[in-house]
Amino acid sequence: MSITAEKAGQMGGLDTKQLEKLIDSRLDQTLPRKLAEIEANKTPSMALIATKGTLDWAYPPFILASTGAALGWDVKIFFTFYGLLLLKKELGAQVSPLGNPAMPMKMPFGPKWFQNFVWPMPNAIMAGIPGFEKVATVLMKQTFKNKGVASIEELRALSLEAGVEMIACQMTVDVFGFSKDDFIPEVKDYVGAASFLPIASKSDVCLFI
Repeated sequence: MSITAEKAGQMGGLDTKQLEKLIDSRLDQTLPRKLAEIEANKTPSMALIATKGTLDWAYPPFILASTGAALGWDVKIFFTFYGLLLLKKELGAQVSPLGNPAMPMKMPFGPKWFQNFVWPMPNAIMAGIPGFEKVATVLMKQTFKNKGVASIEELRALSLEAGVEMIACQMTVDVFGFSKDDFIPEVKDYVGAASFLPIASKSDVCLFI
């Protein structure tokens, strides 16, 4: 807040209470505008916690991360427990029927009436059919491909190219007996929950997936 010479002269005859009142008035006028300017210039941030390593659960963190980064956001993903598998050099993620009760299935091939038919299969049935996971994985991959959705490998590469920071949970690495050589070289940080939580607490958006 700047004060002109004329205003300074006028303030010379003010007592302390009048001066404080004048300063408060000026602050009330300028502070909201300054805060709005700071907020407008701030880079939005997002922290994602990926805990699942199946194919169907691999899409949300990478889609959200790549989209956020494309919007200019600062994005970080913390991969912990089974989500750590999404950082491996070779991705072998499959659909898991047990985590998807009554998962709707549509066929990615055949005539239109056949493709539009929804097959809600209870997980008890899916889990009991030998080889169903492989079949469901093939169907999901083909369905996504038909709809023009990028693969998990492509989404991961796109996220990295856009500047998304991927962080591995050191405890999970130790518990499951992994080596850093098992993971893509772009993973620079291996930390615990105590190191990631401060990052999450300062983020504008924090999602547990």
